[in-house]
Amino acid sequence: MKKIVLAGPPRSGKSCMREGLKKAIAQIPGAPYPYVITACPDGEGSWFQETVNHDSELASACKADYKGKFTAEFVERIKTSVTNCSLELTLVDIGGIPSVENEQICSGATHMVILAGDMDRVAEWHEFAKKVGLTVVAEIHSDYNGKDDKVDGSTEDGIIHGSVHYLERGEPVADRPMIKALAEHLLEL
Repeated sequence: MKKIVLAGPPRSGKSCMREGLKKAIAQIPGAPYPYVITACPDGEGSWFQETVNHDSELASACKADYKGKFTAEFVERIKTSVTNCSLELTLVDIGGIPSVENEQICSGATHMVILAGDMDRVAEWHEFAKKVGLTVVAEIHSDYNGKDDKVDGSTEDGIIHGSVHYLERGEPVADRPMIKALAEHLLEL
């Protein structure tokens, strides 16, 4: 079982990447179903991206209704979901702060993908992963103003590096080179 945390600073495009990654994995013959756990009470569940694609005003209204704060009950429910999930491949989309709440939620996970618009913030996520006991498997630069993806490949430590461009709600990203490379990398773990 692989329980892969999607982490990084706020507004890096984690939720957009999550949806693209889910679709990219689903396109790979024989790949397991990529189950998603939305682990942040920011109102952007798995439904959000699809709703933006069809009705952005409705998506914004629903997000405002669902948006909340971390509560002890929320953290315990999500932590239990992550720990007890027995599916072959689970993606856990956490909030952008390396907080105590996120530590608790991630305690039952196995790996971490770091996505950051500001690569100077990657080190804090490595520290978070080390503290929680997660193996970092990807460091990806979220290049919002970029025109192309860049896949640098894996280093000796098994971490795939590269960049993904323009992660924006409503934009299809499943066929982007970095998203596809990440999907294949995660399946090879």
